[in-house]
Amino acid sequence: MIFTGTAITVTRLPSGIANLVFDLQGSSVNKLTQHTLMELKEAITAVGSADVTGLIFSSAKAGFIVGADITEFTAMFKAPEQEILDWLKEANALFNQIEDLPFPTVTAINGIALGGGMELAIATDYRVANATAKMGFPEVKLGIIPGFGGTVRMPRLIGADNANQWISSGSHITSAQAFADGAVDAVVADDALIAAAEKIIVQCVDEKLDYEKIRQRKTSPLTLTGIELMVAFETATALVFQKAGPNFPAPVAAVKTMAKAATLNRAEALECEHQAFVKLARGEVAANLVQLFLNDQYLNARAKKLLPSAQEIRRAGVIGAGIMGGGIAYQSASRGTPIVMKDIAQESLELGMSEAKKLFAKQVARGRISNEKMFEALSVIKPTLDYGGFDKLDIVIEAVVENPDIKKKVLSEVEQLVGKDTVIATNTSTISVGSLSEALERPENFCGMHFFNPVPLMPLVEVIRGEKSSEGTIATVVGYAKALGKTPIVVNDCPGFLVNRILFPYFGAFSQLIRDGADFLQVDKAMEKFGWPMGPAYLLDVVGLDTGVHAQAVMSAGFPDRMAMSFRSAMDVMYEQKRLGQKSGSGFYRYEPDKRGKPVKIIDENASELIGSVQPHSRDFDDKEIVERMMVTMCLETVRCLEDGIIDSPIEADMGLILGLGFPAFRGGALRYIDSVGLDEFRRIADKYSDLGPLYSPTPRMRQMAGDRQKFYQLQA
Repeated sequence: MIFTGTAITVTRLPSGIANLVFDLQGSSVNKLTQHTLMELKEAITAVGSADVTGLIFSSAKAGFIVGADITEFTAMFKAPEQEILDWLKEANALFNQIEDLPFPTVTAINGIALGGGMELAIATDYRVANATAKMGFPEVKLGIIPGFGGTVRMPRLIGADNANQWISSGSHITSAQAFADGAVDAVVADDALIAAAEKIIVQCVDEKLDYEKIRQRKTSPLTLTGIELMVAFETATALVFQKAGPNFPAPVAAVKTMAKAATLNRAEALECEHQAFVKLARGEVAANLVQLFLNDQYLNARAKKLLPSAQEIRRAGVIGAGIMGGGIAYQSASRGTPIVMKDIAQESLELGMSEAKKLFAKQVARGRISNEKMFEALSVIKPTLDYGGFDKLDIVIEAVVENPDIKKKVLSEVEQLVGKDTVIATNTSTISVGSLSEALERPENFCGMHFFNPVPLMPLVEVIRGEKSSEGTIATVVGYAKALGKTPIVVNDCPGFLVNRILFPYFGAFSQLIRDGADFLQVDKAMEKFGWPMGPAYLLDVVGLDTGVHAQAVMSAGFPDRMAMSFRSAMDVMYEQKRLGQKSGSGFYRYEPDKRGKPVKIIDENASELIGSVQPHSRDFDDKEIVERMMVTMCLETVRCLEDGIIDSPIEADMGLILGLGFPAFRGGALRYIDSVGLDEFRRIADKYSDLGPLYSPTPRMRQMAGDRQKFYQLQA
């Protein structure tokens, strides 16, 4: 034994080659924690003085290294600039030491090698991987760039074009693609990894492979001329900016860093990387994106705690076909759970099956599944006009028209036909789960399961706890949502639940702006510039003006003090004129299909004329006032949801908005946004608009928090 620790051991193989094995105790995965890096430094020192002919880096776990420990990032990124620089320099000194060892080195990648794990791998001379390995640099998704030499070694190892794609995309790369790009030198069977690594080292010792030449390439400037450099990096910068947009600076910063370092040696190039890393790490975007990663882990942990109480879902059912029912059926079948799709109309069943077929066909066209797999998956969707076989289902999702009387009738009917332990869930978006449960004899087996449209694309599922819903029922629905590949958030019952309760004050602010003379086109542009994927008028067109008007009525009845409208709105006008949005071809905008049949938004002068009937006068607004009026109502309703106990934590509130509404991820969510503005400053902004009504009134508790200089995420910590 050459070295023994709690994260790393090093043994001397019979071949005389050392094998450094990562196996972080107390963790299911290997991470580059501060402790692991400390042990790695000690282990490399020990190996350097040992009698070995080469060194293999491997893992005793199911994957190699998932990257640095992100839980340590939050504290590190708040440190002074020099402290972050010192941390980077120390880590890179270690990776340089590995790259400069007096014998050949190989990394054996079994599974995941991401971020710092991949940076360690490319510090070695060679890499071998198994067929299921996934590699990459996801740092840009956290608002930063690689900091352990990734932007330095990758362009020199696989070329500028490939490195630009690997690092700026943050994508997971398969071992086959990595081999094609030159990032790994061989792809072998799982049980042949160590032998393959040993063989490479033996070939180096026998001078059949020149590992020194590889090191020379990795530590020297890129061998590109001026014009080649310009083509490689300036073109990539433009393309990456076009894809990432102005609100996510890390992808462009990664390309620019590689460009700046291209003509430098290793030491100078690493300095470029350090400076770029520190600038991003100390920024608000990185702080928010790192927090979102931690939020996601928090949600996964909460769901995991519920799963032991969940019953297994072997067969599911959905009542109500069409687009929504077909989407739910597709999602269940694509994840391997057979599902019965029931409706009272044959044409609705045909529409539901057509939707499922269309979604599977897209997966085939993208090369993600074969035709054979598509037909296998479609075969587990059973369309039916009757309730035959419902007594054998483990869960039934009711997804009929958004009418409480019809829903109650269907729910009562199906309860008589299913087993006494079958879970029944309603896919309502606004109607109280408690009121619907009045139609049931076993309300403990009932809860809400609100999917967002389109089902395959929207990651969120709201699991709504009724007053009488059992913990087993909630756990079962959470488990089914997880099995469907969704992120479930458990919320308590109220009109609109979490997401729609927060969305309609936002729409209310939009209606007030239009009433007060704003141009809806300017409002849309201002909110898109703020970071939303679409402005409120466009979003209403996508949701459907009929759906919007119906939901507005529900929310007004539920919260009349602040959500009832005392005026005729632009939304009412569009609905009355049967301009229902994309579904009817016109709303605030006009829509025409492109070559692929996708609706394209077109400005329609008729819309402005119609809006004039509810807009006594026009007025010039600056974008700042538009953003303030729109965001204050949404953020304050999020605060009220937290205070009312609709959700348990700021994390669930913010993740619900990001996953369910497309809230700008780089801003971290509504409560994180308030924290970034500062509660006292946010209170001051809200009070500016107090004459607009209760939607703009901070709660007493929020005023107290502002006075005490508290933050919502301090409460969570």
